[in-house]
Amino acid sequence: MRDLAGLRPPSWSRGAAQPTPSIRRVSSEQLASAAAVILLVATAMPGFDPGVGPQPIAEPLNMAGPVKGRAAASTEAVSRQGERGKQIAPQRETVIGAYGGSPYTYDSDVAMIKPGVHDFVAHDVAWRGMPFKSPIYYGVRVMRWFGVGSTGTMLDFTHSKAISSPDQKVKFTGTLDGKPAPAEAQIQDVFRRLEASHGHNMLTLNGLVRLPGPSAQISPYAGFGAGVSLPHSEVELKTDPARTYEYQMAGPVGQALFGFEFRLPQQSFFVEYKFSLAPYTMPLSQRDGTYLPVDLWRQFQQWWSRTPLPGGHLETQFTSHQVIGGIAVRIASP
Repeated sequence: MRDLAGLRPPSWSRGAAQPTPSIRRVSSEQLASAAAVILLVATAMPGFDPGVGPQPIAEPLNMAGPVKGRAAASTEAVSRQGERGKQIAPQRETVIGAYGGSPYTYDSDVAMIKPGVHDFVAHDVAWRGMPFKSPIYYGVRVMRWFGVGSTGTMLDFTHSKAISSPDQKVKFTGTLDGKPAPAEAQIQDVFRRLEASHGHNMLTLNGLVRLPGPSAQISPYAGFGAGVSLPHSEVELKTDPARTYEYQMAGPVGQALFGFEFRLPQQSFFVEYKFSLAPYTMPLSQRDGTYLPVDLWRQFQQWWSRTPLPGGHLETQFTSHQVIGGIAVRIASP
């Protein structure tokens, strides 16, 4: 497999069945426990300032001195707390972040259409996310909060995966190689490969709004957006030696999100839930790609010239729940 940096994956044998990698699962109880611990710590320490240690108060020997000293120290502490509050409270700022997480993708039908040759549907194909197996689930984002920080926008890139299990048994309808498709068969009996494993990539532009929070350190937010799916499509029929193995633009994607930001003076931690809906149309070019920009350019040229696709096209839909957590750096605007 290979990632968006263009690293080519190791070659794999076209004739050999691929081993099914093991899946590491993170339970919902573990994710909920981690979020609760972060929330408890942030709430219980509203006055914590990692940059300022305990300040001694010098008291002169005269009778008025201690009172004046304590008053000055109190004023200084209030001033420091005010500056710190301004630094932590939501405001107009730019945020750059990265995150990891885990997706769950619903089963979906897979249709493969090549006029005169294939016109079949594999029903209720199950998809695995395998977020902790390389290449892992990850994402990067740039956020911009406007005004006093109540509304904003975000450019978000997510690298997820959707891999069919070779040994799962599903129902088929339609025609395969000009003949009736089997009523029921394992995926590996029809496909050598059926996946978007590097990956089910989504690039979205989102609108954001901050919601009322319990303190300056804890800032809830919500948003929604739309964009494009840029999967690395990997499709190969068992009866056809040619494969499609390249980055593509496969259609639109929409997402909705809700999260909590835990704010420190200059950094933030965040936990978030995302829901995404991505209808796919994969053009089966039957070629090995190179890099994302090159593959997209070749796809555009083929579309512009109306050149028939040698493998036809494949249609499905990825509907996913995603739980993510990450870290961000905030740059306040003057």
